[in-house]
Amino acid sequence: MKKESFSNLPLTNAMLKNLNDLQYKFMTPVQSQSLPVILQNRDVIVQAKTGSGKSAAFGIGILNKLDIKKFKIQTLIICPTRELADQVAKELRRLARFAHNIKILMLYGGTPFKRQVNSLYHGAHIVVATPGRLIQHISEKTINLENINSLVLDEADRMLDMGFFDDIKKIISYLPSNRQSMLFSATYPDEILTLSKQIQKDAVNIKTISEDDKNSILEYFYKSEEDEKLQTTVNILSKFKPQSTIIFCNTKIKAKELADELQSQDIDALALHGDLEQFVRTDILVQFSNHSCSVLVATDVASRGLDVKELSAVINYDMPHDNDIYTHRIGRTGRAGKEGLAFSIYAKDETEEIYKHKSRFFKDAHDLHVNEQVKIIPPNITLVIEGGKKDKLRAGDILGALTAKDALQGSSIGKIDIYDRQSYVAIKREEIDRAYRVIQLGKLKGRKFSAWILK
Repeated sequence: MKKESFSNLPLTNAMLKNLNDLQYKFMTPVQSQSLPVILQNRDVIVQAKTGSGKSAAFGIGILNKLDIKKFKIQTLIICPTRELADQVAKELRRLARFAHNIKILMLYGGTPFKRQVNSLYHGAHIVVATPGRLIQHISEKTINLENINSLVLDEADRMLDMGFFDDIKKIISYLPSNRQSMLFSATYPDEILTLSKQIQKDAVNIKTISEDDKNSILEYFYKSEEDEKLQTTVNILSKFKPQSTIIFCNTKIKAKELADELQSQDIDALALHGDLEQFVRTDILVQFSNHSCSVLVATDVASRGLDVKELSAVINYDMPHDNDIYTHRIGRTGRAGKEGLAFSIYAKDETEEIYKHKSRFFKDAHDLHVNEQVKIIPPNITLVIEGGKKDKLRAGDILGALTAKDALQGSSIGKIDIYDRQSYVAIKREEIDRAYRVIQLGKLKGRKFSAWILK
């Protein structure tokens, strides 16, 4: 692919010289595809991975149209964590060296609010903020957003994962409708597309993540006797080491039994079936979706509506009754351009004819050579806070409390799910005790809330 130079873009000589000084010789794919559109002042929804050069893509665009003489906030960039906000602000400051007196201000939790108020009083051109702290400034009427002409949502899917959908919509309700909106996301879940429709106008859809391998699934069929299926399953997990797996059973009794048997062999597994109370089902779904559980054993009916990103593998412990069910089951893996794994354990020879296909591999279960016993421990643990929407708790409140005074890094906090009376927070395993103490000993929105660890 031919490399494109920044000099092909309608940029000032001063900006081009600064890019050259920064050793920005050629554009990355996300820059070459999005910058010409961004410079036309059009809305964009861009699918791009972290490290692809997207910060420079929107940074060059917003700096190019910045009115430096107008000392008002003209650009708002919203990031999910303060670490990302800090990275974005640093990149913008590098890009802004082509001109003097461009002021870039960061607003996020864990730093004194009054100090930020004082900085806002003295003015800024660009604000890089996290949703929670920005909402606080809006509520306290310490920020003026009426001059915004550019909005950037960076890592939008991560923000929605962390429960900021309603906060984002609230923030945008305070912005001028006549603005350019740029949405950058690594994945395109339904919520992202819904958000785009609500906040953007005729947005240009740019995908820099190749779709050639989308829904690329390696399908393995292992012939196994009924009494050897459990060991075959364990061997599959041991050999391929998927980070997250759904195992399908045809009955709820078998789903529960299999989950118990896997747990007895040091494999973190939960069962999802129709006999569960709704609150138990919620606990299980939250743990699996936020990577606090690595293996979910489910029936087809119980798994309906289950949407898990980056599912590594699907195992058919029991073969489905028809091919459509098979297709639906394995279609949950291999999404977003990533290669998925699908394993089916079968006992009858006719299965090979039914599912015969050039891309499917049929093997005997005894061909699974495993040198060591598998031990699957998920990377996260879920912290449950006894407060939710009814208590007016928001994701920003929880994130702010956990990261205040450098208690935890934003990178240690995963998906945040807020329900009416409870909130679930995914915490890195090694930080769970610290997070628990922060909530138990501290306050959220000036109030005490009890917390407990979901295991």
